[in-house]
Amino acid sequence: MYPLVELATGLLFIGCFLEFGITQATVKWLFFICLIIILTVTDLRVRLLPDVITWPGFAAGLLFSAFVPPNDGIVPLLSLRLFHQLPPERVLGVIEALLGAAFGSLMLWGAAAFYKLVRGREGMGLGDVKMMLMVGAFLGVRNAFLTILLGTLLGSIVGVAVIAMMYAGGAGRQLAERASRRGMGAVNQIRWAIASQYHLPLGTFLGIAALIVVFLFSSFSIDLAPRLR
Repeated sequence: MYPLVELATGLLFIGCFLEFGITQATVKWLFFICLIIILTVTDLRVRLLPDVITWPGFAAGLLFSAFVPPNDGIVPLLSLRLFHQLPPERVLGVIEALLGAAFGSLMLWGAAAFYKLVRGREGMGLGDVKMMLMVGAFLGVRNAFLTILLGTLLGSIVGVAVIAMMYAGGAGRQLAERASRRGMGAVNQIRWAIASQYHLPLGTFLGIAALIVVFLFSSFSIDLAPRLR
């Protein structure tokens, strides 16, 4: 895995240079790429999103957003509607980062709470919530939403495929046969129940989605101020 991670990092760095050139945005996204790679690989390997990455990453996202704001247009809109003026540019960027962090983390926390209410068990850990706190600080509200949307969609597609392959490959057959002999149900039903309990690391898919958003959507900014003056 180590050489693959190094290769992926190098290719992402090259892609970042080709996309953004030698700019402040490049520095921001190179730092973000490093954080995302660490979280993506760590969650894939050990199902853990370390606080030592997510909390400093959140602080770094706020700092970078003062110089390279997310520019998703939400804060200018609210400022002009409510206060009829715009805050200073750097303050604007930090506010956008804070809103993105709050939106991303609360949206994921709400989804986790709803899942637990419906299914009666944990569907994701708080590590995913803290990861989206960090991601939202870098990306803002709009792109944090896109990250969650793409990440959960990708995770669902891969998850269903993995469960289907496990079932087709005969995973859990011996256990299911023993359980069936004890009157716990049909073999195929038990095998499907075993396969469906497999958990994929959501943080890995959120990380992949965040990288997609950086390269495909982060260069698009929405400036609503001129329309509202």
